Amino acid sequence: MYLYDTLSRRKERFIPGDADRVTVYVCGPTVYSYAHIGNARPAVVFDVLVRLLRHEYENVFYARNITDIDDKINTVAERAGIPISEVAAGFTEAYHADLDALGVLAPDVEPRVTETMPRIIEMIQALIDKGAAYEADRHVLFHVPAFERYGELSHRDRKEMVAGARVEVASYKKDPADFVLWKPSTGQQPGWESPWGYGRPGWHIECSSMIETHLGTTIDIHGGGSDLIFPHHENENAQSACAHGGQRFCRYWVHNGFVNVNSEKMSKSVGNILLVKDLLKETPGEAVRLALIGAHYRAPLEWTDESLDQARRRLDGLYQSLRDLEDVRAARDGYETLMTGFIKELENDLNTPKALAELSALAHSANTTRGDAERGRLKAAMLAAGGLLGLLRQNPEQWFAGDGSGLDVGAIEALIAERSQARKDKNFARADKIRDELRDIGVEIEDSPDGARWRKRS
Repeated sequence: MYLYDTLSRRKERFIPGDADRVTVYVCGPTVYSYAHIGNARPAVVFDVLVRLLRHEYENVFYARNITDIDDKINTVAERAGIPISEVAAGFTEAYHADLDALGVLAPDVEPRVTETMPRIIEMIQALIDKGAAYEADRHVLFHVPAFERYGELSHRDRKEMVAGARVEVASYKKDPADFVLWKPSTGQQPGWESPWGYGRPGWHIECSSMIETHLGTTIDIHGGGSDLIFPHHENENAQSACAHGGQRFCRYWVHNGFVNVNSEKMSKSVGNILLVKDLLKETPGEAVRLALIGAHYRAPLEWTDESLDQARRRLDGLYQSLRDLEDVRAARDGYETLMTGFIKELENDLNTPKALAELSALAHSANTTRGDAERGRLKAAMLAAGGLLGLLRQNPEQWFAGDGSGLDVGAIEALIAERSQARKDKNFARADKIRDELRDIGVEIEDSPDGARWRKRS
């Protein structure tokens, strides 16, 4: 298995530190608003990666955090006149609902910043004791020159990074690149007691502390969006290494690309933010998921007005193949050899576009193969491959019936039964009229030797 490592800038063979406990950490959301597809992309991408790792290793421990203290959360809470905990809890629940609809499995642990405060304070104190951090004007700052390799992850020199990030050069900083580990809280701002006064942590120290608490001092894979490489992950790398005596913090840094909507970067200023909850009103979560993994994870995802329709049609084809295999029992022996090409593509830096092509090839073989034994193996291979991608989670009849939104399933079934009887009675005019009535409400009928089947039109 190979993964592209952001630090080395090349694909590296994946060798975990301990094959009996593979550790993965992915930066989760700051819960001050609803999730958009830019938030959903890393959740889905790393869900596929974890599924693959669990296919190859017996014990994979996966952590994805929740940032539930942040100035943006504070602003929303202040405007609404409610506690930050209420804001965070509400948007965390919404985030979980969205990811569940997208078929994203829950992580093994989902730490929250507010629950990690004692360890955050301990780590900051350890950095002070090691001479890598200092207190100044009620703040505690990490001293960047204390880590000679600072900049190794983002591959930029320090002056360029400071200018590019618009780092505030406060009078109390020893070096312009020094960043905040702890800051004072005043007025209505939330805070905690610490050796440096009442305050709250800086963003970067939070993940380092949660990783140390739940996964250890060195982890196998650290994931997130490419926008996190600098400053967030650069700073995490520096402070964690210094806190642990220069020990390597992460073996493989894995980052997914941005999402562009109709050729423009998704942003509030452009007004093209696509919320997951809104997309789920238009189409099944499985189609949104397929659209999110249709491009290679490191490449920009070019989202267009046709993305969901294309994903839905592609799933229609896969589910139709499974529907045609309805009476064939999935074979439990020998199907793994049919998945060789599929697995090879996933193991090649999680190449989901080519893996999807391999899944389509399995479906095509199922459509053209006649022997039940081989068709049974193909069915098992399709289901197993779909499982690794988080797709084909429903039975075909459920998929084609859709979620039932706006449709009276009982009435549809009654019309189909009436049409079948009309055909038996050779009343083809009535049968055709019923077909047209169903088409008008978005239902397509497919006649088969086993009777008529229906599905919602894409």
